[in-house]
Amino acid sequence: MKKLIKGLLWVLGGLLLVLAVVVLIVGLIPVPKDEAFDPAEYGAGSSTIQPSYTGLQREFPAINGEVTPEKAELGKILFFDPVLSAQNDISCAHCHHPDYGFADGLPVALGEGAQGAGPQRSGGTALARNTISLWNVGYTQIFFWDGHATSLEEQAVTPLTHPDEMAADPEALATELAALPGYVDLFKAAFGDDHITPSRINEALAVFERTLTSNDSPFDHYATGEVDALTASQRRGLNLFRSAATRCFECHAAPTFSTDSLRVIGVPDGEASTQPFKVPSLRNVVLSAPYMHNGSLATLEEVVEFYANAGGTAHGIEGVDPFVLGFKMTDQEKADLVAFLYALTDESAMPETPSAVPSGLPVVEHQTNPARDLVTAFNPGTAIVNAPPREPQTFTVQPGERIQAVVDQAQAGDTILLAFGTYHERVVIDLNDITLLGIANEAGDWPTMDGEGVLPEAVVSSGNHFEVGNLRVVNYTSTGILVEGATGVHMHHMYAENTGIYGLYPVRSTDVLIEDSLVIGTRDAGIYAGQSEKVVIRNNEVYGNVLGIEAENTVDTEIYGNHAHDNTMGILVVLLPNLTSKVNLYTKVYDNLIENNNIANFADAGTAAAIAPPGSGIALIGVDYAEVYNNTIRGNKTAGVGVFDLAIAFERDRINVPTRPEFNRIYDNTFANNGYEADAFVAELGIPGADILWDVSGVGNQFNEAEATTFPPALPSGKWPGIFYTAYWQILNFLMGML
Repeated sequence: MKKLIKGLLWVLGGLLLVLAVVVLIVGLIPVPKDEAFDPAEYGAGSSTIQPSYTGLQREFPAINGEVTPEKAELGKILFFDPVLSAQNDISCAHCHHPDYGFADGLPVALGEGAQGAGPQRSGGTALARNTISLWNVGYTQIFFWDGHATSLEEQAVTPLTHPDEMAADPEALATELAALPGYVDLFKAAFGDDHITPSRINEALAVFERTLTSNDSPFDHYATGEVDALTASQRRGLNLFRSAATRCFECHAAPTFSTDSLRVIGVPDGEASTQPFKVPSLRNVVLSAPYMHNGSLATLEEVVEFYANAGGTAHGIEGVDPFVLGFKMTDQEKADLVAFLYALTDESAMPETPSAVPSGLPVVEHQTNPARDLVTAFNPGTAIVNAPPREPQTFTVQPGERIQAVVDQAQAGDTILLAFGTYHERVVIDLNDITLLGIANEAGDWPTMDGEGVLPEAVVSSGNHFEVGNLRVVNYTSTGILVEGATGVHMHHMYAENTGIYGLYPVRSTDVLIEDSLVIGTRDAGIYAGQSEKVVIRNNEVYGNVLGIEAENTVDTEIYGNHAHDNTMGILVVLLPNLTSKVNLYTKVYDNLIENNNIANFADAGTAAAIAPPGSGIALIGVDYAEVYNNTIRGNKTAGVGVFDLAIAFERDRINVPTRPEFNRIYDNTFANNGYEADAFVAELGIPGADILWDVSGVGNQFNEAEATTFPPALPSGKWPGIFYTAYWQILNFLMGML
């Protein structure tokens, strides 16, 4: 018997030794980590430059390469010379005609064998895509509709060498140019010697294209404070452009009115209908009709109608970008939006077309673009001098008076007070250093801005150092208070109810403080801070919303002292794809009361908010280095705290940001009665409700909550040795993969 027991002990010891070796080996396998972004590439916060007269004056990004006058001159001559094509019959300017916004005015480009230039071009090989304008390509990082080139030099290669386009042999072209004395001199001036190579040809073309800058439009003058640089219709159109209803600004952000991203908008085009395409700049867009990757929309009016109808969704196309949701507009509003697009026109940097080129071949001729006459009709063309500076003043608006009329005569530093009463108005504030405050009556009631279920926002501001408070905003269709691209935002003592998508909404802003406010009944987030940095959200109450508080793609956010109850989800900290900001870092959520967030989700279909499962207290999705501590979290039927990979909500092939939640810490919270009836979204994944849910994604996450119910049943804490954490992570992910 002793021998048998001894033998069993040896076997058991051997098994434990084998298990220990397996754990050791597994623990040495690195946990996958997301690639970290350089802080300069975060993309969060305000892009406003200081000092400026209005918050709309933004700093352009750096030019994407070197520019010298000599190389630009050489590149210009090459651009207009048909010698670059194999048959000496096509120049770059044939398809990128200067009179048509450096596009061609055709639905799709015509290549080899075609005759003529610009919209007069005909015959030959029809290419697959519409010709993209070259204005402001110097600010771009991706090129072609599918974004496959990452520099102008790389971009130049395709049209020069593609057999359906210019069909040149690079070495033969270099030899041909070297036989022309004019080019020998130009290359020597540009590069210091007369050696002509394909790479130098590409470089010279790229340098010339970088000089095609458009930054002195009526909008740019308006951004510097010339209020009358835009017509009343164009100002209304600008407000629509940056509203939370249309969301145009999400993809076409100032100052370039573009983003280096690819989006699926669903333009009907067979298999290409679901393909993501580059977001083009809207600078000089009125000169380059027709529109979209296949040129299928002839006018800007048709483009607006397409987006108003939710893009490709109206044509049964799936996977359309979540920002293309559709919106309602009157005919006047559509006209105003188009009028604003005309205000983005500026050809002041138009290069002079050479009268002759060294090859002696004919250069494209000037053409009449009818759109230029419309530009003249739409744009006032007057330069207004700013009012002389004065000491800051305080204005008081009385019921029956228009708030906007007072705002329009204000200057930076002024305070605008609203006497107690009700105002049916939408107010736009583009000045810096403006304070907008309500005056309470004797009973302590604040004045009310009431959109009557018709107006989109109560207040839209882009001014730096903007303060708004002591106001009720109710019955707006899109947003209560929207602040975009500002530095220094203070919202306080606000009551927002039934304001559409959002209540209080700072986006792409820096140094944001939202406090002492109550938000009720929004169909997305009651308090939303998006793509912003240095944000504080404190001492607010939010209920009856889909999301009580949301910190989306933010950096350095603190959320504390808030009461989030009876929403679908109490607090969401999330990293979403396809936005300017590519990170969500360093969020702290503490000292909040998060309870009974169990109401049905009533978000608009197709939005990210529509995914939120009812019964969620706090969710961290795809975020890094967040801390959740000292909160009281109770009565949330699905989970108290959830930590998830972004892929739980989005298909991986549509995600352009790191997806894993990493190095997050959950500790010292008080939990009670969470996870008692998990929503189907979670239950169907085989995950039971609990105080804490983790999908076992991401490295470095710690859960120091000994008394909490959890899934998985054991969660790594700060006391776990690193090798044990890694082994546990690897084993759980293996098992979940098997399931």
